[in-house]
Amino acid sequence: MLAIAGIALLDVPQGQEPSVPAVAPTMHAVTIPPTAAATSPTDRPAANAPATVASPAAIPSAAESALPPHGEGEAGDAAVQRNLVSAWPADLPAADERELVAAGRALLRADATGIGRTAWPDVFPGSGQPVAPAFSTVRFRIQAAIARRNGSPAKAVVHLVWAGTDRGGTFTDLNVTDWHFTRTVTKGTTAWTPQPSI
Repeated sequence: MLAIAGIALLDVPQGQEPSVPAVAPTMHAVTIPPTAAATSPTDRPAANAPATVASPAAIPSAAESALPPHGEGEAGDAAVQRNLVSAWPADLPAADERELVAAGRALLRADATGIGRTAWPDVFPGSGQPVAPAFSTVRFRIQAAIARRNGSPAKAVVHLVWAGTDRGGTFTDLNVTDWHFTRTVTKGTTAWTPQPSI
């Protein structure tokens, strides 16, 4: 029987061969109306409930990342900021967070580029001396920044993500730096004081 079927297939003239679809069929998501989605008391779908088939495009890839690819540039900074905020929900008053983020940005810029270190003599001892900056000011940028409590209402940490070109000319992004602060009260005035890095 198989031999006869094979010979019959070989006898099919060219041009009359069964056609193969040029495009593979795609799967589409099937939505279940609320009434049809009822489940039985055993929490199994009802016998007449239609099944759901998800299209491959609707299933997120495990390799996908919420962060932009390295080297994305300023276009990816908003995604970095969103991820930083979602990773650490806000727990400081908005005014404190603004003050801390501004100070953290200034500290990071001073630390990486050497510019403005004299404003922070307790953090950068000997800042009056010339310093060879670790990073160039040309491509240095802060991609994202947040401030959060650090164990108590009197302590905070500023998380910063940044990009820059080092002295050797190597550009890196998604670098992470943390600056720690304590709340101090001087003559009735409250301020956040940065702590020297350890």
